[in-house]
Parts: sequence; C-alpha cells; structure tokens
Amino acid sequence: MKHLTVKEEEVMRILWEGGAMFVRDILSFYPDPKPHYNTVSTVVRSLEEKGFVGYTAYGITYRYHAIVTEREYRQKTLKGIISQYYNDSYLNVVSSFIEEEQMSVNELKELVASIEQARAKKP
Repeated sequence: MKHLTVKEEEVMRILWEGGAMFVRDILSFYPDPKPHYNTVSTVVRSLEEKGFVGYTAYGITYRYHAIVTEREYRQKTLKGIISQYYNDSYLNVVSSFIEEEQMSVNELKELVASIEQARAKKP
C-alpha cells in the first residue's frame, strides 16, 4: 500500500467519516480559511490514482468514496512501521514501549490477560 501525504490523510479521514461526497462537500469539513477547491480536487485525484478513492460520475462532476477502509490503512501503515523500524518484530515494539517507560510491566500483563480472555471467548 502506498504512503499518503498529510493532506491526503486529511481527505481520507473526511471520506471515512462522512462517506461518499463531492469535492464541495469535502471542503465543508475544513475549518476557515478553507483550502481552494482546486487544491482539494487535486488531492482527491491523487488518492484516486493511488487506489484509495473511487468515484461515481454525475454528468461532469464526480462523487468520491473511499475504497480502502480506515482499518485497512491503519493496519498496513502499522505493519510498514514495524517492518521498517522494528525489524518486523512485534516483540521489539513492545520492548521499546517498556524500555522508554511508555508502558509499565503491569500494563503489559493486563494487555496479555485481556488478549487471552478475548481469545478464550472465540469459538
């Protein structure tokens, strides 16, 4: 999966939150001062080229929709980070959190217990 720029992620979050919409609808989600219509249109077309967004034509205008879900994007991005920075090791990620005191050993034990409980409930 291709990497998204900050502006592309902004548009994707709007589409994930609001569903299918026209560029003018996407613009309504931005605070003032809003970006120019052509700027947002260019970002949306870039997302379409990257395979993140599809569209339905209505005459000469297009209504855009997300093809990639937020969950899919999050998972692929996380896997990429773990691959690039943690040698493809989830153990290295968790160790890093504990070493940097972002997570205590007790929190790790709670996490393991909750995962075990969730797995025990699955048929």
